[in-house]
Amino acid sequence: MADQRKNFAVEIICPDRIFFKGEVTMVELNTVEGEMGIYRNHVPTTCVLEPGIVTLHDDEGQREAAVHSGFIEILQDKVTILAEVAEWPEEIDSERANAAKKRAEDRLKRSTSDKDIMLAEASLKRALVRLDLAK
Repeated sequence: MADQRKNFAVEIICPDRIFFKGEVTMVELNTVEGEMGIYRNHVPTTCVLEPGIVTLHDDEGQREAAVHSGFIEILQDKVTILAEVAEWPEEIDSERANAAKKRAEDRLKRSTSDKDIMLAEASLKRALVRLDLAK
């Protein structure tokens, strides 16, 4: 039987849908300041998300999703993630992600401006996260 005292609410919201809404025992994710693990009664804070894999733990096991940029609000009994894009592994098209990776790598080789390099690096990071989760 689940220990409700260690569970807390999590919502992952994207512009086009509520990606996930449920109870978990722990969330792991990447912020611009580093990796973070969140349990119930965490110190309230707000962080900027880094593209990466979010791992949702519950009494049944864990689920992983790719999350690409956004913000996270942490309260003692609820975590809200506002993400640009969130995807379950089964939603990822590996061929498309590989093509995006190749395009980003080619852009990095050809780019000369800081802006182009920054955009190519962001595209490459998103493609690598997708490929990592899809395997």
